[in-house]
Amino acid sequence: MEFTPLMDRQRQFFRSGVTLDLSRRKQALRDLLREIEAREDELLAALHADLGKAPFEGYMTEIGLVREEIRCHLKHLDHWARDKWVPTPLSQFPARSIRHPEPYGVVLIMAPWNYPIQLSLEPLIGAISAGNCAVLKPSAYAPACSHALKELISACLPDNWVTVVEGGRAENQALLEQPFDYIFFTGSPAVGRLVMEKASVHLTPVSLELGGKSPVIVTADADLPLAARRIIFGKLLNAGQTCVAPDYLLVDRKVQEKLTELLQQEITHFLGQTPLDHPDYPRIINEKHLHRLKSLLTGGRVVCGGTVKEGRIAPTLMDNLESDAPVMQEEIFGPILPILPFDTLEEAMDFVSRRPKPLALYLFSRDKGVQKKVLTRLSFGGGCLNDTIVHLTSPHLPFGGVGASGMGAYHGKASFDTFTHVKSILIRGSRPDLDLRYHPYSDKKERLLRRFLREF
Repeated sequence: MEFTPLMDRQRQFFRSGVTLDLSRRKQALRDLLREIEAREDELLAALHADLGKAPFEGYMTEIGLVREEIRCHLKHLDHWARDKWVPTPLSQFPARSIRHPEPYGVVLIMAPWNYPIQLSLEPLIGAISAGNCAVLKPSAYAPACSHALKELISACLPDNWVTVVEGGRAENQALLEQPFDYIFFTGSPAVGRLVMEKASVHLTPVSLELGGKSPVIVTADADLPLAARRIIFGKLLNAGQTCVAPDYLLVDRKVQEKLTELLQQEITHFLGQTPLDHPDYPRIINEKHLHRLKSLLTGGRVVCGGTVKEGRIAPTLMDNLESDAPVMQEEIFGPILPILPFDTLEEAMDFVSRRPKPLALYLFSRDKGVQKKVLTRLSFGGGCLNDTIVHLTSPHLPFGGVGASGMGAYHGKASFDTFTHVKSILIRGSRPDLDLRYHPYSDKKERLLRRFLREF
């Protein structure tokens, strides 16, 4: 599979300077927004075909967020793209210093299957906004969305500016052999390592949006009914196939029983007595992942759920977990929630800190001291106090991981910055031109230099 001609076309287009024109970038974003609005029904239908998402959920978690992201970039792009004047040391007088943003060039965006529209288009918006050409590679696991994205992009952007490449592993591997100027990858840590390895051959910078086991901590003073409602919302969104979904629940032992009851009630409130028959409950993406989820239901007690029907697995709560339970060894990425009690907050924080840094952390507590302690002591990508997941919906909050959960961030200005190289430029005047720094060196010059630098 040969992508060199594609790369050559995009590099030629980039060298033409078209993408450096802010008015052209903004027009491209407006064209993209217009086409998304015109094809909304098609995109929602594709999401339903691939994942069984209801139109409401498809719009809430994908289409609506993408539209908001575009509007944010259109509103702020002029400001983001300006040269920034910064202070200049007096020792450089007369001179001025600027930070000049420029696009990287031709970038690769590799998107996952779980939010195939949102996680394809949001990084693409940043790439266009910053002035790059882009190759977008959607996931083959969501073929309807992949095709819809290709049709969408082809209808509003020139092929030598943005190209959608469909296909599977072979296409991924062939693309990663190309010398891109930047790679933005969203997916599993295992594949992220492979992407980073391939990028290292060409010394290509990367953003890796990965995952991990994102904890929820619930203290005894929390608003338990609210906590239950918001935990179940975050867990059941997209049937748990969300990188920042609550992965496991740490709850104060004193309120474990009460919270477990409330969680079960919320499941019923959301999806009725037979969740697997609810028309708005999404499917697991394929049989491979469904089988993997079923294999996690050992090593503990299934409190509720655990049943499987027509590609869906019922919302499941587990407790009485053994230390080596399968459900605690990997990111779940499905509607299974392990519940683990703790006796002290220190115990809960120690449990989290001994594991790889999570992409998200959620804390339910009314105690400001507890909130401050958790936020300052534990390292994680981002999260919420007294809610789950919704932090990623704001274009003003950079979204990304730390450690094993990823590197780099995007959304809003962070997306523009991710796809931008900043050139640092010193503009010097010609006079005066002191000979202090020039050969020949001397003891007198050194004394003057030391004094000069100390004073300035």
